[in-house]
Amino acid sequence: MPTILVVDDEPRIVKLARDYLEKDGYQVISAQDGNHALLLARSEPVDLIVLDLMLPGLNGWEVCRALRRESNVPIIMLTARAEESDQIVGLELGADDYITKPFSPRALVARVRAVLRRVNQPEPQNALLVVGDLQIDMKGHRVSLAGTPLHLTPNEFRLLSVFAQHPRQTLTREQLLDQLHGISLPGFDRSIDSHIKNLRRKLEPDPANPRYIETVYGIGYRFNG
Repeated sequence: MPTILVVDDEPRIVKLARDYLEKDGYQVISAQDGNHALLLARSEPVDLIVLDLMLPGLNGWEVCRALRRESNVPIIMLTARAEESDQIVGLELGADDYITKPFSPRALVARVRAVLRRVNQPEPQNALLVVGDLQIDMKGHRVSLAGTPLHLTPNEFRLLSVFAQHPRQTLTREQLLDQLHGISLPGFDRSIDSHIKNLRRKLEPDPANPRYIETVYGIGYRFNG
């Protein structure tokens, strides 16, 4: 039975999430502040975290940043902050999904299912992807370019893996979002642009004139390995 850590300082929100998640077969533990959330995430076998941003002590961004330095546990951010810039920051820090309050508890359960389904997909038969000078170790989550290791966030790693598995194919932002988050997120397609910008900064000799990740204007992106 997967264990979900729900982190929110509003008991009503925690109870609502707990009721629906437990009804769907999940075990739920909870925390009401950032420090307690980190303690539980580090000491309990947690399969996914539903994380509010506005928390006492450490806020959700700080919790996400700390966890991403040591863990790839899936994180769904849950917050009243609906500004696109806040959502993009959360995704760039390594969150797997982002839900704004007020939210449908059924939608939360659907997002949890989708994220867990994606992260639990079996590893591809070819655990080492080689495209040109790029090597991606799917099991070890390591990437190197011409022998030089690249330090990528979990979302950057997944995005680059998707590109490497579809070389020279044009992929829309919606397709990339679906691959990244396991579900299409209307209104979030521009967050892909932010991930691409960060990837180019780490991957491209000249990010202003990209060689590997090409923009296909009006459609999306194409990877030229």
